[in-house]
Amino acid sequence: MLRVLGRIVLLPIAFLLAAVATLFVVISLGQERIVQALSTRGPEEVPVDAMMDLVGLAMRFASVHTLVPALLVIVVGEVARIRSALYYIIGGGVALAIVPLLTRIGQPMTALELSPAVWQVLAVAGFAGGLVYWLLAGRNA
Repeated sequence: MLRVLGRIVLLPIAFLLAAVATLFVVISLGQERIVQALSTRGPEEVPVDAMMDLVGLAMRFASVHTLVPALLVIVVGEVARIRSALYYIIGGGVALAIVPLLTRIGQPMTALELSPAVWQVLAVAGFAGGLVYWLLAGRNA
């Protein structure tokens, strides 16, 4: 009984720390993409508009669409008692890499115009989040 209560406390903490690690990787690796997006705007456009576009994109990524795939990976790993680091690392990368697809539900596929660099940043951030979760909670599933 005490072990179950410990897991109930540990899992949300591990998930939050993995999310923080993922956010750190997205920000640090995505910094170059943000600078490129702001610098390719024409001189007639106001930089505030570019910042608002980026904030809008970040708000779409911060929606429930980002939580569901990661929570699904964690729930399956906990229920199946998977202890493999490879499962959590690859699962985290896949879970974050499909987020742009989930944010575009109901829109035509032509609306999804992300460069390969963005997909790589998201996948690497997911790998980092999966590794952090595995280190904290996944290896003792």
